Amino acid sequence: QVQLVESGGGVVQTGGSLRLSCTASGFAFDDRAMGWFRQAPGQAREGVSCISRSDGPAGATHYADSVKGRFTISRDNSKNTLYLQMNALKPEDTAMYFCAASRFSLTLDAELYDYWGQGTQVTVSS
Repeated sequence: QVQLVESGGGVVQTGGSLRLSCTASGFAFDDRAMGWFRQAPGQAREGVSCISRSDGPAGATHYADSVKGRFTISRDNSKNTLYLQMNALKPEDTAMYFCAASRFSLTLDAELYDYWGQGTQVTVSS
């Protein structure tokens, strides 16, 4: 059974930091590119960041312009875990954050992701 379980969300003040984790099971984690998406109430889902199959320095990454320089995606294939380090958080980062797995590399097109987690809420207060 495929599972993606996000954790690490919470309430933080503007300028604060959070680290999201996504633990995968039921599929070959190191055979999938991974991504983080977010969705705020009343808004469309937005791709945040993605990473290729490799972890460590070999892992290629891509970021949405809105988070570039503030967020860092990483993965540890030995732990089947994806991370998103979020620094300098802004109120507009408030959303439900989802991790997802894709057969395609380095894309923020949600249609190309076939496994999804349930999400973790991030709230940034002003």
